[in-house]
Amino acid sequence: MVNKLMDEIKPFIVMDVLERASEMEKKGINVVHFEVGEPDFDLPEAVKIESARAIDHGHTHYTHSLGDLRLRETIARFYHRTYGVTTHADNIIVTSGSSPAILLALSAMIEPGDEVIISNPGYACYSNFIKYVHGRVVDVPVFPDNGFQFSPREIARKVTDRTKVIVINSPMNPTGNLLSPEVMKEIAGLGPHILSDEIYQGLVYEGTPHSILEYTDKAFVINGFSKAYAMTGLRLGYCICPDEFVRPIQKLQQTLFICAPSVAQQCGIAALELCDDDLHTMKRIYNERRVYMIARLQKMGFSIPAEPTGAFYIFVDIRHLSSNSYDLAFDILEKAHVGVTPGIDFGSNGEGFLRFSYATSIGNIEEGLNRLELYLHNVICP
Repeated sequence: MVNKLMDEIKPFIVMDVLERASEMEKKGINVVHFEVGEPDFDLPEAVKIESARAIDHGHTHYTHSLGDLRLRETIARFYHRTYGVTTHADNIIVTSGSSPAILLALSAMIEPGDEVIISNPGYACYSNFIKYVHGRVVDVPVFPDNGFQFSPREIARKVTDRTKVIVINSPMNPTGNLLSPEVMKEIAGLGPHILSDEIYQGLVYEGTPHSILEYTDKAFVINGFSKAYAMTGLRLGYCICPDEFVRPIQKLQQTLFICAPSVAQQCGIAALELCDDDLHTMKRIYNERRVYMIARLQKMGFSIPAEPTGAFYIFVDIRHLSSNSYDLAFDILEKAHVGVTPGIDFGSNGEGFLRFSYATSIGNIEEGLNRLELYLHNVICP
């Protein structure tokens, strides 16, 4: 018999869209992908060179369960250089992507019935992680009329004696907006631990990104190399955590994963030490795509309540077209051959929206929006 908990685990709808698109492509149908949040850039050259060097020099065995010490020291220096915060290599656990880092952190914190506060809408998988560790999801609605900003006042109203952690994500998936320093400081002062998902902090186009570690030590920072350095397939992330949680998380790492991929860890060092120019180039190109896609979507009559300043997503209001984002997304896929993510994937307050990713070329963006424009003209408003 299947574990009853599996009934509570929601599908990751963006993957359903991607998999249906893949079926169509196998039949020879060309699909433009705005659904998936994966950089289309190749690995930075220094990372390619380091991957070959790591194999040639025998970096193909288990590492320390916390991660290669040199990588952990490099991450600590990166956070000091970028955010002016001091952390120690011994407080960093290197993982096979940021998702295992989230799972390990929550597993070490949550007992059955403990509450975890998240935004609604927010990253689709947070609620599944929480349910998997037998926690209780407490969502705080965020609304388009104030740019989907997470409100410390509304969070405070949901804090109880069972609240173990508040999850924040800046830049945010799916909206691409940033939390202000003032808001981050207020949230940090509410009492519970903070789990700060900072995976998109390398991709900020307006304003300045901030780490939760600037405002509190009572925090878990989740980050990695997939988004900023286009290293998705190398599966490399990390968690920076308070002293008392290091050993518990380390024991879970040893049991569940042993260690992060050894070659990828060497590549992570190269990314942080040698790839600033590559990152700046990718950011410049992403920004060009962002500006173009926003302008085209608005010209087509779409409203964007929170114009994104980070990550590579645009959360688009489609309430004038449909009240069912799931059906609309799949209709666009089948009839226009454009993949988009339904807003309902990110929570009930995401209904009435579609998420567009601009992690694809300007040429693909132009073609996909042309197809969408034809779809609107021929199907929605013939």
